[in-house]
Amino acid sequence: MSAESASAIPKGQVDLLDSINWPEVECLNQKTNRPISYALKQGYREDDGLSLVSDTDEQLLIYIPFKHAVKLHSIVVKGPKEEGPKTVKVFANKEHMGFRRVSNL
Repeated sequence: MSAESASAIPKGQVDLLDSINWPEVECLNQKTNRPISYALKQGYREDDGLSLVSDTDEQLLIYIPFKHAVKLHSIVVKGPKEEGPKTVKVFANKEHMGFRRVSNL
């Protein structure tokens, strides 16, 4: 999938960047010099040279709260085939989850 098609927003839908409660965003295991903003913020997420990377192992735990209720249609995850995520799990309406808690779900 090209960067163009990955970032294209279908008609009738909107990018939820303005709805994110940025001070509350968390990413466990993120590498300090490869933060969550690289994956979410416009300008960063389109740059193939910037990516979110774990500093410990292959796991990242991302918490993205919104300022108000939203209807989430889709999530775009892109990355090199050999380095990108093999599994993605989405948990709705779960605050501040730790790795131990999600491994039990």
